[in-house]
Amino acid sequence: MIETHQARREWRSALQLPLVTAGLFSVFINLMLMAPILFMLQVFDRVLHSRSEATLLMLATIVLVALLAMAVVDMARSQLLQVAAARVDRLLAEPLLRHLVMKERHPSGPRAIGSLRDVAVLRGFLSGSQIVALFDAPWLLLFIGVIFLFHPALGVLAFAGALLMVMLAWMGEVASRRDLESAQAGIRQGTAWIDQGLHRAEVLNSMGMTPSFVRQWGAINDQVLGQLMRSGRQMGQVQAATRLLRQGIQVCMMGLGVWLVIHEKITPGVMIAATILLGRAMAPVESLIGNWQALVAARSAWRQLLSQWPAMQQRVEMMQLPPLRGHVQMEQVGLAGVRADRPILRNIRLDLPAGQSLALLGPSGSGKSSLGRLMAGVWLADTGVVRLDGADIRQWDPVDRGASTGYLPQDVALFPGTIAENIGRWSERDDEAVLAAARDARALEMILRLPDGFQTRIGEGGIRLSAGQAQRIGLARALYGRPSLVVLDEPNANLDAEGEQALLQVLAHLRGRGCTVVLITHKPSLVAGMDHIAIMRDGVLESVGPREELMRRLTGQPVVPTAGEHTP
Repeated sequence: MIETHQARREWRSALQLPLVTAGLFSVFINLMLMAPILFMLQVFDRVLHSRSEATLLMLATIVLVALLAMAVVDMARSQLLQVAAARVDRLLAEPLLRHLVMKERHPSGPRAIGSLRDVAVLRGFLSGSQIVALFDAPWLLLFIGVIFLFHPALGVLAFAGALLMVMLAWMGEVASRRDLESAQAGIRQGTAWIDQGLHRAEVLNSMGMTPSFVRQWGAINDQVLGQLMRSGRQMGQVQAATRLLRQGIQVCMMGLGVWLVIHEKITPGVMIAATILLGRAMAPVESLIGNWQALVAARSAWRQLLSQWPAMQQRVEMMQLPPLRGHVQMEQVGLAGVRADRPILRNIRLDLPAGQSLALLGPSGSGKSSLGRLMAGVWLADTGVVRLDGADIRQWDPVDRGASTGYLPQDVALFPGTIAENIGRWSERDDEAVLAAARDARALEMILRLPDGFQTRIGEGGIRLSAGQAQRIGLARALYGRPSLVVLDEPNANLDAEGEQALLQVLAHLRGRGCTVVLITHKPSLVAGMDHIAIMRDGVLESVGPREELMRRLTGQPVVPTAGEHTP
C-alpha cells in the first residue's frame, strides 16, 4: 500500500502541471460557452424590442471575441493533454519494458506482454475526447445553478433531470463493470497467445498446427466478445435511456418555459437560453456514458500499471567491479520449475577457473541449457549462489557483465535490422569490433557473400537467413567485444561440415586467448579440445572432471591427446 501511494505521488508530480493547467483552461472554456447563450438572451429580450442595430453589433462583436478566445484556449488545452500523454509514455514505457525483460530472468516468472498495451491505452485516453468530457462534466452543476437564477422551477427540473442521468450512468457502471474488466483481462491473454504463436509460426505451419492454434485463440476471443457484447448491450440500453431522458427533459424544459412565459414569469429569451444551457450541461455526461468502455479500459490500464510501478522502479545502484576474467563458481545452486516438486536444477556445485573450457553433456531435459543460462546471467538461481570472479552474479551490473559475456542460445533470436547491428548488439557503432567478431567467429566470408554484406537487412523487409547462417551470425554476436566468458548452447545444431569445422577453429581460438568457454553439445568431436567435462542428469551434476579422466571413464579406453595438447 505504501508503495502504491508512492507511485501515485510520482505520477502526480509528473502530470500535475499539464493536467491542472488543462483544468484551468476548462474553466475558461466553459465560461466562454455562456457567451452565445447570453447573446441569445439579450437578442430576444432587448434587441428585438429596441430594434437597435448598434446594440446587436456590439453584442455580436463581444460574442465573436469570446468564441475566438475559447477556440485558442481549447487548442492550448488539447496541446497540454498531448503533453500529459507523452509524459505518461516517457514515464512508463521504458521502465516497463526494462521490467518485462528482467522478469524473464526466471523460467517460471509471470508474463505481462500486454502491459505495453496498457501504456498505449492510458496515453490514448489522456489525448482523446474522454478526458475532455471528464473536465467538462463538473460544470453541470454551474449550468444548473444559472438555470436556477433564471427561475427556480426551471432549476428544479434541470436538477432532477441531471440527477436521473447521473443515476443512469452509475447503473450502467455497476451492470457492466465485471464484464468489461474480464474482457480487458481476456484481451491481454489473447494478445499473449498471438505473440507466442507468431514467434513459433514455423512450428505451426510445418506440422499443421495453425487451425488448432487459431481455434484456441478463437475460444479466448469468443469469450471476450461475449463479455463485450453483454456489456455493450447493457451500456446500449443505458445510452438509449440517456438520450430519451435528455430529449425529454429538454422538451419539458421548453414546455415549462412556455408556460412561464404565458404567465409572464420569464421572458422568451430566458426560456430559450435555459433550454440551450440545459442541453450544454447534459452533453458531457452523455459523452461519458457513450464512451464508458474506453473509460473502463483506461481505469483497468491505470490499475495494472500502478501495481507494477514499484517493481519497475527497483533499480539497485551497483558498484563497478574489476573487468571480468571468467572464473565461474556455483555453490549449491538450485533452480525451481513451474511445479515446486519438480525443480529444474538441484544442488549444483562447480568451479571453473578463468581461461578454462568446459563441455556440458547429458540427455535432453537434463538441465544443461538451464545451467548455461545461469552462467550467462540469463536466469537467476532460486537457491545457492552463482559467482563470477568470486562475486555473486547479482552484484554485477547487468550491462557491465553483459559486455564481457558472450551467449549463443539454441534459438539464436536475431533482431530485425542489419547484420552489423545484430553482431554489434545494437550498441554504438564500432566497425572494427564488428569485423573482429566476424573474423573470430569465422563468419566474415559468409557475411560478405550476402547481398549487402554487413548492411544486409534481416527480419521484416529483409532477407530470410538459413538456420546455419543465423547460428554463425549469432556466434559472431556472442564474440563481439572479445568477451572473457562465452557460453555456447548447441552451437553446431544447424551447421554443415564447413560450419562445424569453422566452429572447431573458433573454440581453439577462444581457448588460445584465455577465454572461459562453456560448451553445451552432444557432438564428441567438439569435446576433444575441452579442458573439463560435466555430465548432467535429471537436474543434477552427476560428474565433473578433466576431459581425459571423464572420457576414459565413459569409454573405458585411454584418450589420445589432440595436437598441441599434453596430458597432465
